[in-house]
Amino acid sequence: MWITDSTPVPCGASRPTVKRSALAGWANYDYCASHHRFWGLRLYLVCTPSGMPILWALADPKIDERPGLPLIADKGFASQALERSLSAQGITLLRPSRKEEVLRPGEPMLKKVRQLIESVNDTFKSQLDLEQHGGRTIVGVAVRVAQRVLALAAAIWHNVRTGQAVSRSLTAFDH
Repeated sequence: MWITDSTPVPCGASRPTVKRSALAGWANYDYCASHHRFWGLRLYLVCTPSGMPILWALADPKIDERPGLPLIADKGFASQALERSLSAQGITLLRPSRKEEVLRPGEPMLKKVRQLIESVNDTFKSQLDLEQHGGRTIVGVAVRVAQRVLALAAAIWHNVRTGQAVSRSLTAFDH
């Protein structure tokens, strides 16, 4: 089982920065509940239930989240067309129900799983400073995101190999 979500990667705050940025054509304006309106990219992340990053991609934040992978997902992946497509392949999309929907099968247990991917995104933002990446080109942003993904993966690998109680903790690496 893999878990997926996306998180904003702000790339500029001022209008002059947006106008002269080499990220023009890649980055875009979008709305996020935690950031309100931002200009940048969106990091799509796929993790194992232990929080180990498996896949990641940067994309225009206006791209619809729904054409994603067959995974446990949040409400943003709600789409009858996606569910029909996955069902035709023998895959069931597990996600919370929207307000207008009836309770979906397995929904009560999804909250804990959803909290996992949210905490992984929080680790990227708080401990690995994803939002202060400093990239000024698409290659620069991608390299800085890759550094953070690899740092998290290396920390998890190290913590598992050394028998640490919490595999996703980066505390031992904070200096």
